[in-house]
Amino acid sequence: MIRMLLHVLGHEHARPVRRTVALMTTTAVVEGLSYALLVPVLANLFGGTPADALPWLALFGGAVVIYAVLRYVSDLFGFRAGISLLRGMYHRLGDHLARLPLGWYSTGRVGEVSVLAGQGVLDTVGVIAHLLGPYLSALVTPVTIVGVMLAFDWRLGLAALVAVPLVAVIQLRAGRSTAAGDADRHDRDTEATGRVVEFLQAQPVLRAGGRSAQRFALLDDALRELQRASRRTVLSVLPGMIGLTLVVQAMFTVLLVLGAYLALGGGIGVAEVLTILVLAARSADPVLSLADIGGKLRAARSELARLDAVLRTEPLPEAPEPVQPAGHGLAVESVTFRHGDRTVFHDLSLSVPEGQRLAVVGPSGAGKTTLLQLLARFHDVDAGAVRVGGVDVRAIDSEGLMGQIAIVFQDVYLFDGTIEDNVRLGRPEATEAELRAVASAARLDEVIERLPGGWATHVGEGGTLLSGGERQRVSIARALLKDAPIVLLDEVTSALDPVNERAVHEGIERLMVGRTVVLVAHRMRTVQRADRIAFLDGGRIVEEGRHDELLRRGGRYADFWNASLTT
Repeated sequence: MIRMLLHVLGHEHARPVRRTVALMTTTAVVEGLSYALLVPVLANLFGGTPADALPWLALFGGAVVIYAVLRYVSDLFGFRAGISLLRGMYHRLGDHLARLPLGWYSTGRVGEVSVLAGQGVLDTVGVIAHLLGPYLSALVTPVTIVGVMLAFDWRLGLAALVAVPLVAVIQLRAGRSTAAGDADRHDRDTEATGRVVEFLQAQPVLRAGGRSAQRFALLDDALRELQRASRRTVLSVLPGMIGLTLVVQAMFTVLLVLGAYLALGGGIGVAEVLTILVLAARSADPVLSLADIGGKLRAARSELARLDAVLRTEPLPEAPEPVQPAGHGLAVESVTFRHGDRTVFHDLSLSVPEGQRLAVVGPSGAGKTTLLQLLARFHDVDAGAVRVGGVDVRAIDSEGLMGQIAIVFQDVYLFDGTIEDNVRLGRPEATEAELRAVASAARLDEVIERLPGGWATHVGEGGTLLSGGERQRVSIARALLKDAPIVLLDEVTSALDPVNERAVHEGIERLMVGRTVVLVAHRMRTVQRADRIAFLDGGRIVEEGRHDELLRRGGRYADFWNASLTT
């Protein structure tokens, strides 16, 4: 566990972690050795001169004080190391996520990472602060006490020593049997959580269909699977817990019988037998706690394995010697791109000269949005090349490439801040005059004027406090402020009302002026002013040309256009 943690975090954290482990181990040994002083204390108390126990009792009290000090210091070191690891984990995870390709962030991945970055990280680094000390104490203290028993009476110590490998075997078997159950329960938990969210989001549909009082079958199935997985997990833990209890009880019984036998035979005194039983009882509680602590450690290890899987995800390679493109034209040259098991593009080629507009149309699933993502290097192509200004995007550093491109998607995400904060993301150093100018160009000023907070209005998480049209205006203003020479547009007006659609179209027209533009169009009437139109279907360009030219051909584009006039 510690080795994996250091592997995930980096070996710069190894020294404080090893120091903490060493200190906690020493503390556990001192705790076990302090109980050795109970031997002379009890022997004198039950002997002929009880007063002789006072010096030993004082030594025992001193040992307890030393143990208490060590325990305080080791716990303090554990908390400090935990805080350091927590900071290091967040920094490493944040830096790594910032370097992963944008195409990696699917909806499921975002949810998974949000859980890992929250409770997952806390559970993982909490091992150092909260679990490591008790775990080492549960292991080392009983072993030290067994060593004390061996030194006191080899026969009783040997009887206690037999329990050590039994406990180790039980722990290993319990860990193996519960690991699969823990993984299965995590999967079922994730599925059930998704179904709960789906059920909440589907309320309008369910109620419109008159099913508000009916059960949601998918959610019920997911919850039943989660219940079964939880039951399997509990059942897999029981053998380990029962096994540990039986071993501890058996050890104590063997020591009691053996001690009584030796005492009756005169081989050992009654006080010594009582002392051994006290030591055995003291070692029982830590051993029994191993089941609970071990379960928590396995859960933390599972979270750590998931974090490790994310951190092992390779970011897109950066060019060792980045090249700055000389122009802003776009080209897709014989590109093949696979997403999972599906080939999205095969030998796809098209170009957009600098300053011109290309509209991409086609049926759903043709790969229109994926084409925009490849131009912005959300993914790397499997074959061929995507070029900006004649330079392969893989030869341009990521920051430089994104500085050349402004993207406006249909689904706009705004950060939970003010309108001004969200617009300034395009160019934080922009002046007030520039900010007001882009707001006017995007027709955002109309929104700001009617909002009580004006520019300081909070948009809510994801921009939920604004309407879809208002979010689009913020997004367009942000793109205008960035003033990038290349603009990628995924049809931004398909879900807007006529008033907002007209306002957003005006903003888009101003955004496209003098720039290289690739526009994915779902509404056919938005493509007429494009310099060229490409009809995409089945991963290839079926038709290409100007609007009037494509209509005269009477091909797929003309069919799409005529169909749009009747809807």
